[in-house]
Amino acid sequence: MSALKVTQVRSAVGQSQRHRGTLRALGLGKIGRTAEHRDSPELQGMLRQVAHLVRVDGKEA
Repeated sequence: MSALKVTQVRSAVGQSQRHRGTLRALGLGKIGRTAEHRDSPELQGMLRQVAHLVRVDGKEA
């Protein structure tokens, strides 16, 4: 399993309630905040939903 670093790079202001909820579930909420998660199909779906708001780094083995 690889670990992914997810960093919020854009504001959630003006986004739908679903996108704001997804950011919260990822452990984000403010620009510049970073969270680390294990890669999974569920995480990939969440990242697809908010791809315009976050940056993903660190595909490691």
